[in-house]
Amino acid sequence: MATYTPKNILITGAAGFIASHVANRLIRNYPDYKIVVLDKLDYCSNLKNLLPSKSSPSIKFVKGDIGSADLVNYLLITESIDTIMHFAAQTHVDNSFGNSFEFTKNNIYGTHVLLEACKVTGQIRRFIHVSTDEVYGETDEDAVVGNHEASQLLPTNPYSATKAGAEMLVMAYGRSYGLPVITTRGNNVYGPNQFPEKLIPKFILLAMQGKPLPIHGDGSNVRSYLYCEDVAEAFEVILHKGEVGHVYNIGTKKERRVIDVAKDICRLFSMDPETSIKFVENRPFNDQRYFLDDQKLKILGWSERTTWEEGLKKTMEWYINNPDWWGDVSGALLPHPRMLMMPGGIERHFDGPEEEKSASFVPSNTRMLVPPSKSTGSPRKHSLKFLIYGRTGWLGGLLGKICEKQGIPFEYGRGRLEDRSSLLADLQSVKPTHVFNAAGVTGRPNVDWCESHKTETIRTNVAGTLTLADVCREHGLLMMNFATGCIFEYDAAHPEGSGIGFTEEDKPNFTGSFYSKTKAMVEELLKEYDNVCTLRVRMPISSDLNNPRNFITKISRYSKVVNIPNSMTVLDELLPISIEMAKRNLRGIWNFTNPGVVSHNEILEMYKQYIDPDFKWANFTLEEQAKVIVAPRSNNEMDGTKLKKEFPELLSIKESLIKYVFEPNKKNFAV
Repeated sequence: MATYTPKNILITGAAGFIASHVANRLIRNYPDYKIVVLDKLDYCSNLKNLLPSKSSPSIKFVKGDIGSADLVNYLLITESIDTIMHFAAQTHVDNSFGNSFEFTKNNIYGTHVLLEACKVTGQIRRFIHVSTDEVYGETDEDAVVGNHEASQLLPTNPYSATKAGAEMLVMAYGRSYGLPVITTRGNNVYGPNQFPEKLIPKFILLAMQGKPLPIHGDGSNVRSYLYCEDVAEAFEVILHKGEVGHVYNIGTKKERRVIDVAKDICRLFSMDPETSIKFVENRPFNDQRYFLDDQKLKILGWSERTTWEEGLKKTMEWYINNPDWWGDVSGALLPHPRMLMMPGGIERHFDGPEEEKSASFVPSNTRMLVPPSKSTGSPRKHSLKFLIYGRTGWLGGLLGKICEKQGIPFEYGRGRLEDRSSLLADLQSVKPTHVFNAAGVTGRPNVDWCESHKTETIRTNVAGTLTLADVCREHGLLMMNFATGCIFEYDAAHPEGSGIGFTEEDKPNFTGSFYSKTKAMVEELLKEYDNVCTLRVRMPISSDLNNPRNFITKISRYSKVVNIPNSMTVLDELLPISIEMAKRNLRGIWNFTNPGVVSHNEILEMYKQYIDPDFKWANFTLEEQAKVIVAPRSNNEMDGTKLKKEFPELLSIKESLIKYVFEPNKKNFAV
């Protein structure tokens, strides 16, 4: 059997989980090999994964995207690359259901760019393409023989479909252009350094926090798990002994049900599985079983070394000793994580000098940039950084205070929304992970102002908001946009008092004020931007009863008020939820109100009960109100089902008013 010896290896995605173990192993065992790491530092990558190799002169890190043909060609030529080990990919199935185009872009287009560069340069002697067992699709439950390398590919989810598509390109370039390609298809891998969107690290971190372990469906799905070091050894064997044009399964015949994995982790943490396991909604499609025939790789001399019990114990100990390795991963620990993927990727900040964080290219005479080890007493830098627009506004000011309280780094934007160049300067200066838009014209002192200042209203509410959304999209950033629910009014399909609220899909029907017109207009246009999360706020209320923007403050100062039930937003409860929504990477339109409705009189009754027992007020009709205002006002009920499903702990409007507003301000009255 001929043995291949590489000289200069390009490993894509090597700041990620599996590839970092492979890179560290090759550096450790073959110090004469030169390793070039290409990684765009997406959410599941971390330069700290390469710390074991930081002292080696043989490794170099380049921050970049495999989708950049110029960069890939440049690296192949200037680094004299003769071998490519292609790991870079989007791999989390849950994410693929919600953002499948990103999987096509990364997994298929990125692979195509690499293959074309190999064809053009003509210098590659090995191209190892890393695929997955999921391309085979679901294995029959009663099958006793696993899928072999010539089995038909029948992917069942967007992730596996893109990996199968990439394989077709690899095979085509091998046959059409004679590229020396090898493909691998692997079982599930676990071990230290894995981002906790995957089952085993997620369960371990949740168990460390004493939280329940969520299982999709009934937990009967069967998977095979290999320890990361065994998989790294498999790639070492395939690199040196694999035959060009062949496919190799990397697997194990030892299978486990998902529920049994959860029970094993419960036992390691002395938790009762009966009370610690929670069954949640299944994926849109969840393959029952993957089963591989790994005989072909064993013939090359590889075999699994680490037992399940040994590997699981090592993994648990690593996460216990490195709980903050990935920073804030609360969004990843959800049953169905969606917070993580951003178009173009997000750089994960790490402990290290500023010049290391911003380095996008490493000169050829420079070794890899990795962060130095920190003492346990060093403060950990946060993986989030917010750029907030609306500093002088009510919502923007409150957001800043919440960030300070939660320890989230943030800066206020200096640019004007309608000035694209100033927004670009803000992004360059701040380098945020998320952008919050709490800026906008609501009127001074109320929306009547907009009726006589229409161009100013358009400039900020429409042109400015769209410009910010467009700039954010160009830079792969999620924009949390505070909008309004004052674009609806009760109608025949949503009558007052019926409990039938307007949903996120309903089209606006209120055009009584110019302010509402601009908000409805921009909301419709923002639907074309997949990087925007629109939050429909209504009649905002906070515990600060001295703030003139507070709805309670307003109506408590009016001599007369209408008495109509409305959906409203208690900011003390919902603004922190907006930050959590950013962490979860939620997008689209959301009715950002507490469930249910409350009328003006009901609020003032509470005000009288908790704040001022002598308070008195009078009501007047909408017709009477119309005589003292310029523009009509919106009255409606918003359907809160979508937000309540995402945040089950969300209180109804009346409960929230008592807990967050009236109880904290309650005054003791002398009897």
